[in-house]
Amino acid sequence: MKLAIVGGGINGLSSAWQLALAGHQVTLFERDRLMAATSSASSKLLHGGLRYLEQGEFRLVREALQERRWWLKKAPQLTRRLPILYPIYHDSQRKRWQLKIGLWLYDTFAGRKGIGRHRWLTASQTLRCSAHLKAEGLTGAYLFFDGQMDDQKLGLWMAAQCTKAGVQICEYTDVLQVDTGGKVLLDNGWQSFDRVINVAGPWSQQLLKQSDLAQLPLDLVRGSHLLLPANSRYGHMLEVPGETRIVFVLPYQGNTLLGTTEVRQQLSDPITCSDAERDYLLAVYNHYFQPAADQNSVLADFAGVRPLLGGSANASKASREYRLNWQGQLLTVSGGKWTTARALAKQVRLAVAKSETK
Repeated sequence: MKLAIVGGGINGLSSAWQLALAGHQVTLFERDRLMAATSSASSKLLHGGLRYLEQGEFRLVREALQERRWWLKKAPQLTRRLPILYPIYHDSQRKRWQLKIGLWLYDTFAGRKGIGRHRWLTASQTLRCSAHLKAEGLTGAYLFFDGQMDDQKLGLWMAAQCTKAGVQICEYTDVLQVDTGGKVLLDNGWQSFDRVINVAGPWSQQLLKQSDLAQLPLDLVRGSHLLLPANSRYGHMLEVPGETRIVFVLPYQGNTLLGTTEVRQQLSDPITCSDAERDYLLAVYNHYFQPAADQNSVLADFAGVRPLLGGSANASKASREYRLNWQGQLLTVSGGKWTTARALAKQVRLAVAKSETK
């Protein structure tokens, strides 16, 4: 079939690749350059999502851990295995036994071909791994492993796979409207396809609105990150004091990546890190590390918008699952996370195949 993909982020690229491998004629439209928005503003992790176990998202975590292994194997030049510390203090909200259960599940879901099993470190062992962690009240840390990537370069690697598979990629080509009959409206008029797949991420519902089509509930949540000077070769998964949220402090390309936040976002507003988010992230960092960091320590910042399935009052508890919805010959993809882009794309491929038999 002749297919159109709207969106050149990691989910759009992965979907285009899977559909081309299935023998379809695929054209991908991206209004900017590839990987220009959400997909290049991530926490740079290929991970199962340890904290999603608290929300009972076992299927998602298992799938993400299997996909983590695939990315690490297929693109070793752009990915790596990252040791991460989860320090526990006397006043930590999550107790050692709770984390032990979660990490046991995490390792179990990763399977026998996982990338390393967790273990407990004493306080002195923890401080040898991360000398800038505050020692007062530290009882120890769990050491576990996840994957890390250069999201921009890994997305462009996927774009190269698309090109090899025969996908026609049209950058700087804005799709103004879609319809349920398989058409897309470009600056030069309507083009017809057998199916159209709307994978525009945060802008997927805006495209439906512009097209006078029914929209799906989607929560747009801004995540901001700061770049600080290097402090450890280990990653850190840290509880936000007084909250159930988690913030990561990660080594990244010779510096430290600190994030993320969760702030409701309107697409009409600038997608930038606010002063309040900077203060919030620096406060979390300074709660755990010394010497303290301040505004002058920030080397750079960036922000992206995550399209989360709607319905949760608390953005940190919103599902990272994905959903596919047909309207005639138009398939809209909502939600998802970076690590599971290929798994999402396989579901898109299956949905398109099933639509052929109807």
